[in-house]
Amino acid sequence: QVQLLESGGGLVQPGDSLRLSCAASGLTFSTYDMGWFRQAPGKEREFVAVFRWNTGVTYYADPVKGRFTISRDNAKRTVYLQMNSLKPEDTAVYYCAAGQMWRVTTEADKYAYWGQGTQVTVSS
Repeated sequence: QVQLLESGGGLVQPGDSLRLSCAASGLTFSTYDMGWFRQAPGKEREFVAVFRWNTGVTYYADPVKGRFTISRDNAKRTVYLQMNSLKPEDTAVYYCAAGQMWRVTTEADKYAYWGQGTQVTVSS
């Protein structure tokens, strides 16, 4: 059974940093694209970042470019999201996702497995 477990969320002030982690089990981690999505109340789930399984190519949503960095450690079966210069509009539940697809994608419905989410709140 596939399990993705996020951690590292919390309450921070604008300008602070957080590092989210997602530990995976039950899948061949190194062969999956690993992505991060987020969802705020009243909004649809939106793409944040993705790390391609074999090329190391990464993609970021425009609102987080230059502030967030996705990385992965295949030996630890873990994907990370380093979030710097956090803004109130970054407040959301953050989800990690895993998928095997022919092309890297930002579309949520292309990812087969999802974690339970971790809350990130940025407020003064």
